[in-house]
Amino acid sequence: MIAWKRAALLGLASWVVPFAVSFLVFPLKKSNAPLFETFMALVELITAGALFQRYFSGRAIAAREAVAVGLLWLAFNLVFDYPMFAFGPMKMQVWTYYSEIGLAYLTFPAFGFWASRLSQK
Repeated sequence: MIAWKRAALLGLASWVVPFAVSFLVFPLKKSNAPLFETFMALVELITAGALFQRYFSGRAIAAREAVAVGLLWLAFNLVFDYPMFAFGPMKMQVWTYYSEIGLAYLTFPAFGFWASRLSQK
């Protein structure tokens, strides 16, 4: 059973944390774009791990629930992120946004699934 309030609050954090970090290190994107992309992938992964640990704190871990929560966080990230990149100062095309940024949010359901599988062994 999904703890909706906890999942939603952590879903907001799943967007705020990487966004804040990316804002702080954005100058790196101009000087070394590959390093910026790698760093942000690590931020996503670390954020996913920390948030799943917090979400399942004191609860049994189920793969189905972990994937569902990860998909919810994916949706949160796309809903909060896309308008900023499509209509904000970046003005990215849809395909550019999903190929450069949006696809990375699949980290949340993927991490949730594999971490839950690992915890069941």
